[in-house]
Amino acid sequence: MALLPLQNLISKDIATGVMAVLAIFSLSVFLPIVGFIFSLFIPLPIVFYRAKLGRRPGAAVVLIAVALMALVFGGFSIDLLFFAGLMLLGFVMGEMFEKPLSVEMTIGATSAIVLGAGLVGVLLYSIASQTGMMALVSAYVATNLELSLKLYEGLGIPQESIDAIANASERIQYVLVRIMPSIMAASTLFVAWINLIVVRPLMLRKELAFPDFGCLNHWRAPDPLIWGVIACGVIMLTPATGIRLLGINGLLVLLTVYFMQGIAILSFYFEKKGLPRFVRVVLYTMIAFQQLFLLVVIGIGLFDMWVNFRKIDTNKHKTDLPS
Repeated sequence: MALLPLQNLISKDIATGVMAVLAIFSLSVFLPIVGFIFSLFIPLPIVFYRAKLGRRPGAAVVLIAVALMALVFGGFSIDLLFFAGLMLLGFVMGEMFEKPLSVEMTIGATSAIVLGAGLVGVLLYSIASQTGMMALVSAYVATNLELSLKLYEGLGIPQESIDAIANASERIQYVLVRIMPSIMAASTLFVAWINLIVVRPLMLRKELAFPDFGCLNHWRAPDPLIWGVIACGVIMLTPATGIRLLGINGLLVLLTVYFMQGIAILSFYFEKKGLPRFVRVVLYTMIAFQQLFLLVVIGIGLFDMWVNFRKIDTNKHKTDLPS
């Protein structure tokens, strides 16, 4: 009988966790344009409740949420696999927090496990649907391109621009299918990174254990990684299409890493200058939606290896994360 109140508390927390996941899921599915941004934070409540409740109740939050999402999608689908992957990312990250790992190993291991599980999921789905993996991915990309064109029409984008995209849709689809591995890897790295940053103040506010990763706006990519960028650039100059695509895929992943380093540099200066949180959000939003700004941030991250924009001792370990 003494265990009954604890069981009730855990059940209530599990229900709260599921509702938090479904709330973000609803925003990501039913809100046009900005809905995708909300989907990036689906791992957030999973990480939090994994830390708060423990492994089994945290897994229950994931399984119940997946089951309810399956009802929305009318069964298993690629979209359900996408959302399940986001929840798996949150759960695995919560597991990694309990291990004595660096921030690089935490993000890297989490991303590798999620990508591996996603590959297995797509493979099983292709077998069940009796469709080849390449054909499955190609059909998924084509469907999303069609939905994007309809969205552009609803937004009032000039018909000439829509027609130009429609005429180039086959070439766009061809390229997207072949760089899909790097798109998935880069997206997973970025989602893991952003959720790690956002979940920290939530966990500390609730007095939950969070690893001491040091000051993340002092973070920089390992120096030898620059050789990977150079190698991918050289590979892209080769005439063989297959080899060139390998270089493109590798470069997209590595540039994502340097984008995160560039963001860390900007965060360092935003904090140093004492910019208000609202101003920071506006600036980060501009970077997200303006390709030119995004490229500038990547460039800052790349050249930081030689310039050291922050003028900091990279071997010095600090305990605070950026606000």
